[in-house]
Amino acid sequence: MAIKGSLNEASLPDVLQLLAMGKKSGCLSVTHRQNFGYIYFDKGRICYASIVNRRDRLGDILVKNGLITQAQLDQCVAVQSRQRDKRLGEILVEREFIAREELHRYIRIQIEEAVYYLFTWNQGTFNFEADVAPDEQDFLVSINPESLLLEGARRVDEWSLIEKKIPSFDLVFEVDRNRLQESAPELTAEQETLVRLIDGKRDVAGLIDESGLGEFDVGKSLYGLITAGFLHRVGRTKPAETVSSDARVTEHRNLGVAFYKAGMLDEAVREFRRVNELRPGDELATFYVGLVLLRQKRWQDAVTLFQQMVSRRAVGASVYHNLAYALERLGRFDEASDALAQAMRMGSNDPRTLLSAGVLALRRGDIIEADVLLAEAATNWERRPKPAAWYHYAALTAALANDIDRAISVLSDGVAAHPHAAVLLNNLGVALERRGRVSDAASTFERGTLEDATLPQLHKNLGDTYYRAGRYDDALESYMRAVKHRPNLGADVYLKLGNLRYRRQEREEANRCWKRALELEPTNAIARTNLETARRVG
Repeated sequence: MAIKGSLNEASLPDVLQLLAMGKKSGCLSVTHRQNFGYIYFDKGRICYASIVNRRDRLGDILVKNGLITQAQLDQCVAVQSRQRDKRLGEILVEREFIAREELHRYIRIQIEEAVYYLFTWNQGTFNFEADVAPDEQDFLVSINPESLLLEGARRVDEWSLIEKKIPSFDLVFEVDRNRLQESAPELTAEQETLVRLIDGKRDVAGLIDESGLGEFDVGKSLYGLITAGFLHRVGRTKPAETVSSDARVTEHRNLGVAFYKAGMLDEAVREFRRVNELRPGDELATFYVGLVLLRQKRWQDAVTLFQQMVSRRAVGASVYHNLAYALERLGRFDEASDALAQAMRMGSNDPRTLLSAGVLALRRGDIIEADVLLAEAATNWERRPKPAAWYHYAALTAALANDIDRAISVLSDGVAAHPHAAVLLNNLGVALERRGRVSDAASTFERGTLEDATLPQLHKNLGDTYYRAGRYDDALESYMRAVKHRPNLGADVYLKLGNLRYRRQEREEANRCWKRALELEPTNAIARTNLETARRVG
């Protein structure tokens, strides 16, 4: 279940402690003004962290510490420019310029620095999504968040002082070299590096990029030089809004993608619009706007956008795939099938496309074809984890084929792979109940309500198991939670609510529930009979 909030109300260290104590796995996204960062957790431990649009200084750090040469770094950066799906560290290891163990040590330092920098954000929002994993190519670590809190707190205190002298990273300084020469102070290694780079033109962000140092080290070093009178502020760099460049397009695009992944859809659209203002018709930005429309369930708008992309011809399988999904949601199955066929011709081994084709076959009532396509999708995922949707539809296909035991097996595997997926838990409970395993079904429903207390069908199904077991007070509580989240859930739940109220001698409330059942299902004979009987008795 998602955890959301404001950094004004809960500090990031407090959130990290909460996730650590709960041994949570997933992604914590943090936004602050135009900045965006994320921290991934694996069973309560930090396994990865990064800040969007922050230059990857791993190579600079390795050169500075003598682990690789500048020539080796330049060579790997050139390779990365041709193979954008690969991390710089992966290329360094492949070319045997650095041992994997040594690389991991410096990646750990880089991840810690990212977390420390996020600690300094005292405004903005955070959002935690469970069971979201880093990209496959990321080098992962395992850090106890509590081990970072003390150093993080120290840096936050120092940063509050640094910000008084350096309120933003677009400030430009110059060195008073005469005073520096006369004083001959003993500078730190970081200060010596910065003094060589400060030229009255580079801003603080530029110094961070060129030095290979972290934001905190640069800020602390500049603060000392400013306080001693060796630096003078000479202005600001040109505002980013007045500069149109590839770098700016990339910045807005990266922010848009990060906002989209965090579920911040309005912010994502804002960034993609900025991309299209700078570079009209940018395919990736347009594609992500289409994904936002899908998330907002604006099916026809999504169809229109993806069809426009298709008309320009230079599109990949993913455009046809998402067009098919939007068409399928509109019930236009034949057109969806044609779009999926085109997607499979362009990327036939993509298991996600096969999954969508299986779902479409299921919606058209072709259970055998759905079973074949879903099995093929599972094979193509190989060792990669299958998404929760695959387990949902594979189990549904098995159930429709009256193979309840296979449905239970598939759902059990799905719950093991996605332990926080409340829908899978609900479906598993239903399958267990159909097999007569009522006690197992009840405990599965109960577990589901703990994962997502807002899912009405879970509460309704749990109420049904209590009702049949004679646990009437528990059943009443579950039914009340169900209709709270979906007042029009169905006549059946109101019929049973009326029965339970009648047992408790709450006749007016019972009548109200039975009347509601008749409103939802005018042909419900039992509800009508109950009302007539209650009227005669009354």
